[in-house]
Amino acid sequence: MKPNVLVVEDDTDLMTLLVYNLESEGYRVLQAGGGEEAMLLAEEEELNLAVLDWMLPQFSGLEICRRLRQRTETANLPIIMLTARSEEADRVRGLDIGADDYITKPFSMPEFLARIRAIMRRVRPAAAEDLITFGDIELDRSCHRVRRGARNIRLGPTEYRLLEHFLGHPGRVFTREQLLDAAWGSDIYVEDRTVDVHVGRLRKALNEPGEKDPIRTVRSAGYAFDETYPTKY
Repeated sequence: MKPNVLVVEDDTDLMTLLVYNLESEGYRVLQAGGGEEAMLLAEEEELNLAVLDWMLPQFSGLEICRRLRQRTETANLPIIMLTARSEEADRVRGLDIGADDYITKPFSMPEFLARIRAIMRRVRPAAAEDLITFGDIELDRSCHRVRRGARNIRLGPTEYRLLEHFLGHPGRVFTREQLLDAAWGSDIYVEDRTVDVHVGRLRKALNEPGEKDPIRTVRSAGYAFDETYPTKY
């Protein structure tokens, strides 16, 4: 299930940018343009994170933060304040009210997303169990996202299941039949050759020129996932 992120922002252009980038990261974004709408969504939805602009119609992001902290259901909700107010006194006030982080405008979108990932890992320890890393490859089960280094990788559902299986058993050689069971299930008939096709797609998605191919073909046996395979290109 995708984590729910509440974004409260009255600048429509910035809202569009935030929604696009957060959805690309695998989050489900709930949008509010003011305080009343934000609190209504907080009552109706189970939230995993809130991003609050400071200056808003009706009442401020600071007041939203205060009200979220007063509710039992959102008392421990990770909250990021997003604002043009850069004075130290404002940052201290925001953090004292209950915000977990404070980002000033203008800001770098990669840094913004990185800080969201960091705060989610810190405030939600269980999320660490959803994160599988191997070398420079990262698979996040919580938001169904795959990354290699600094770039996001788009995978089809079968390639995602294959990668998840490989990452859970690095170095182990799997036959095509075992990979079929892992990716399709034992009760579905799929030809062995289909595994080769999907492994090829996974390789193409994972590897760029100059990068090592982590998928090792074992002749007459199957495939393994390790870091010892030589550079492909």
